[in-house]
Amino acid sequence: MGWLFLFIAGLFEIGWPLGFKMSQESSQKWVWLVFSTVSMALSLYFLWLSQKYISIGTAYAVWTGIGAVGAFVLGILYFKDPVTFFRILSVTFIIIGIIGLKLSSG
Repeated sequence: MGWLFLFIAGLFEIGWPLGFKMSQESSQKWVWLVFSTVSMALSLYFLWLSQKYISIGTAYAVWTGIGAVGAFVLGILYFKDPVTFFRILSVTFIIIGIIGLKLSSG
């Protein structure tokens, strides 16, 4: 159950930078700022739940990793962030780290 909570927390972790970005590009700034705030709160709640089952270091690293990779992908797909070899390589290392932490935690 802890890994499910952690995955959900990671998905909500993607929501708050998305909301911040959208608030800068939309006339509905406050809607997106509220979206960010709700995403933050839900992300923290599910991270808290996950730490009942998963060690703090693993949970935190995976949570931030999911958020970072998700924001990276959204940036490329929707905001025309640059796609370079070193950016892709770097995010690949983050993904490998997330997988390694999952596999080593049992």
